[in-house]
Amino acid sequence: MSANKPAYRSSTKQVLEHLRVSQKTGLDVDAASVRLDQYGENALQAAHKIHPFRLFVNQFKDVLVIILLAAAAVSWGVGLLGSDDLHRATNVQYAEFKDNACGSSDTEGVSLNCSRLVSASVIDGETVQPTRDERNYDVYCDSAGECQLLSAEEAPAEEHSGREALLILGIVVAIALIGFFNEYKAERTVEALRKLVGQKAKVRRAGKVVEVDAVDLVPGDIVLLEEGDKVPADIRLLQVKSLYVNEASLTGESVPVSKDTLAAKTDKGLGDQKSMAFAGTFITQGTAEGVVTSTGQSTELGKIAQFVNDVEEEQTPMQRKLDDLGKKLGLFIIVICIAVFVIVFAFVEEAQNQEVLQRAIFAFTAAVALAVAAIPEGLAFVVRISLALGARRMAAKDALVRKLSAVEALGSTDVICSDKTGTLTRGQMTVRKLYVAGSTYDLSGAGYDLKGSLTKSGKSASANKAVMRLLHIGAVCNNAHLKNGIVLGDPTEGALLVSAQKLGIDDEVERSAWRRTDEMPFTSERKKMSVLARNPDGGYEIVSKGAVERVLEMCDYILTPTGAKKKITSSDKKKILSTNKRLASQALRVLAFACRDTRNPLKGKSMETGLTFVGLQAMMDPPRDEVKEVIHRVHAESGIRVVMITGDYIETAKAVAKEIGIEGDALSGADIEAMSLDEFEVAVEHTSVYARVNPEHKIRIVQALKKHGHQVAMTGDGVNDAPAIKAADIGIAMGITGTDATKEAADLILLDDQFLTIIDAIEEGRGIFDNVRKFVNFLISCNIAEVLAVLVGILIFNDLILTAAQLLFINIVTDGLPAVALGSDPSQSDALRQKPAHYQEPILNKRTWVEIFVFGSLMTIALVIQYWYNIDTSTKIQAVSAAFTAMVIYEFIRLVDIRTDYRIKWFSNPWLSVAMAGSLILHFSVVYFGPLADYFGVGPLQAHDWIFMGVGSVVLFVIMKALNPLFDLIGSEAKYKNPAI
Repeated sequence: MSANKPAYRSSTKQVLEHLRVSQKTGLDVDAASVRLDQYGENALQAAHKIHPFRLFVNQFKDVLVIILLAAAAVSWGVGLLGSDDLHRATNVQYAEFKDNACGSSDTEGVSLNCSRLVSASVIDGETVQPTRDERNYDVYCDSAGECQLLSAEEAPAEEHSGREALLILGIVVAIALIGFFNEYKAERTVEALRKLVGQKAKVRRAGKVVEVDAVDLVPGDIVLLEEGDKVPADIRLLQVKSLYVNEASLTGESVPVSKDTLAAKTDKGLGDQKSMAFAGTFITQGTAEGVVTSTGQSTELGKIAQFVNDVEEEQTPMQRKLDDLGKKLGLFIIVICIAVFVIVFAFVEEAQNQEVLQRAIFAFTAAVALAVAAIPEGLAFVVRISLALGARRMAAKDALVRKLSAVEALGSTDVICSDKTGTLTRGQMTVRKLYVAGSTYDLSGAGYDLKGSLTKSGKSASANKAVMRLLHIGAVCNNAHLKNGIVLGDPTEGALLVSAQKLGIDDEVERSAWRRTDEMPFTSERKKMSVLARNPDGGYEIVSKGAVERVLEMCDYILTPTGAKKKITSSDKKKILSTNKRLASQALRVLAFACRDTRNPLKGKSMETGLTFVGLQAMMDPPRDEVKEVIHRVHAESGIRVVMITGDYIETAKAVAKEIGIEGDALSGADIEAMSLDEFEVAVEHTSVYARVNPEHKIRIVQALKKHGHQVAMTGDGVNDAPAIKAADIGIAMGITGTDATKEAADLILLDDQFLTIIDAIEEGRGIFDNVRKFVNFLISCNIAEVLAVLVGILIFNDLILTAAQLLFINIVTDGLPAVALGSDPSQSDALRQKPAHYQEPILNKRTWVEIFVFGSLMTIALVIQYWYNIDTSTKIQAVSAAFTAMVIYEFIRLVDIRTDYRIKWFSNPWLSVAMAGSLILHFSVVYFGPLADYFGVGPLQAHDWIFMGVGSVVLFVIMKALNPLFDLIGSEAKYKNPAI
């Protein structure tokens, strides 16, 4: 075996010489030890374990979370900048007052914020000349004893800004904890799904057969394999006896593969390397002896595992959408900062009375304060909560979400690439048709379920003697066992046991009554198996099964429907061969059955002569019961295309695709290899069936689909599916039959292995996207409205209508609670009837942005009018309190406006009503509870304020609804409806 000539193309002699080992003695202990040091343990590189700290840190990589951290830093910096070591004076003595109710000239210790200072005052022993006649000024002194009068807006921010920064940081930590606990719980579940069973291997060392830990195997070890063993390394077979290996997890081929020791003349794919047994596959029948050629990471299994690690992990659709939104918000905030800075610095009268440096600081402080208020502090928190709620609902439907950002991804998927074996099909061979005495019967049931009935031409049929004899042979000429719905042994033989039990023949009872005395085993050369059994009457019966041509060679007779036999004719044989061809064209695996009664036991070749042909049993790995309906619903209703990818033969794949309703062209792995990249990228748009493909082909398929702009989901259970699962926009693994590598690569795990669960996940994902869109719309609407209102207030009143602390309270509390509750909204009744394009849009589309700015402008007009009326007729506190409350009420009107655009009943989500009521209670506690009112600088409202807000609410709602036709012209939702519905 040369370096460039693989083991399967080398003779057994060449392989042994290359590995410097004798088949008879194997390696000695010292040589094995040296090779273990040289090649390392026979184990894959450990899959990444759960690192709680890394999981927690990953929560801070979200763009919105980064913006919040920046907001906290800026808020803290503004507080430090604004404080300038000033403190409120505590001993203020008034010299003269204008007539008001705040105090008299001999009053001591009374703050100035209730009156106007009109003559010199003594403050902490210093004389201060009055320089202002506005209301609401306090006296602040620095550490040097110099004092000044400052308005509420000019006052040091140290009392509140530090708290604002801490509040934002608290929000960030809460967001991180929510994401961490959900993803940590999912990782723990994945870890629990792994079956960490220590594996042993029988090897020949120093001429003796010993059992060693599989991790200690080295290249050159002679390994002994038998039925039921898991192959511990890549092994070149030296000697086989009726060996069949299940390679489904590696190649996707559903039928066990027969193995031999012959060197291949040309290069072959994994599924066609007959002289190799690969790590991770299972021996279903026979025995073998072979030499280890590769261990650990060098095995084909290890190469695929490495391939998975090399696949670049991409963001989920939700991550991309949120990052895009975060960047837009960040850009908007920067623009606001610059605009407000220029406006305040150049035009605001308050700033014009200061030196250039003070003007710049004042303008910068105002700009940053407004920018901090413009950030939707609750958005990242609400997104994470909503995704967590969605993940919990999916878990209740047996879909485990490993990454929160993947929760809605399936809803926006427009192509589902699915492995066939074990995903679309059961991964269990099932007899579908019987051919006996010139008649074809259908046998219902799937997998290893023992329930099934016999029909003929669509009508119920009873089993005649010939049918029962056929099933009897399948049960007796059999080495498998059926225990509690689990087949021990070859899946094909297991299918024969199940077909017999469906019509009342118990294999254990049958084989105990018909005791086996001799066997001629199945080999890849013979392609048939015969058993000599002693019958209950004392005579003997020879029962045989195998390839149709080989069985017919042994037959001189054919069974009639009554159970009698007659001489077989050439016409009978032609009809049997024609039936075999017809069944095989339906991707059914066909076995022929024959028997012979004899009074004396026969030996050797005489056992396989003079037999009576009984019939055929045709089987396949059938589609799961629910798959056909799911494929129809996914394609016809949801507009999602389903693509089948399998390692099976192309005819088998096409037959299964036809049965379950997948339409389109079919390509094999060889076809893909023969195509150029450009040719394949054209073909991928109309190809729906891929057969005989390897992991590299699957990656190529996924990437070609993504290049066309499709959002791709990949489902599977085998190691060979893992790289494509990781490369897809959303990877879906089977939780029961799925391999560890597949689960590690997946974003979503189906705990029940039901393809039907995918349709539930699609509906849930679409509902989650709608909910995310609703509350993002609501929160951004609120923030845009707040920014516009405050900006206009600066321009008109040279003052902030609302302080940063008040805006922060609105954003976090009064807006945050209803936004979280929106995450519990049920899906629309027609969610599955929407086109995927509807869910591939940005979270906020052009229509929504127009709505947001229209609403913000209308709300700003209402707020400014109300503020102007109050500031002219009452105090500033009264004006601010009214604006503070009106902002909350109008934003709730926006929430109602948004939600009524969706076809869901208002009381379908009681949590929303509770959240809105709770927000109002908390808000009114701030307005009417003394200590909180003082902290936020607000007070009780007057009757005219409520009347104004009531009228404003009705007007806002009516105008927004009246403008809906105009909004529809900007971005109509109609184009997203599935025209097939």
